Amino acid sequence: MAHKKPHLPQKICEICGKPFSWRKKWEKNWDAVKYCSERCRRSKSKT
Repeated sequence: MAHKKPHLPQKICEICGKPFSWRKKWEKNWDAVKYCSERCRRSKSKT
């Protein structure tokens, strides 16, 4: 069975540098998303 969503947009996390894909919960503010996870978002002031 093939993956149903192979062409989702991706971004690079500003903190860890890892790529992350679009998620439904980010649908309305995808342009403002900068971090791949809550952990990276919280550590933004430490770097």
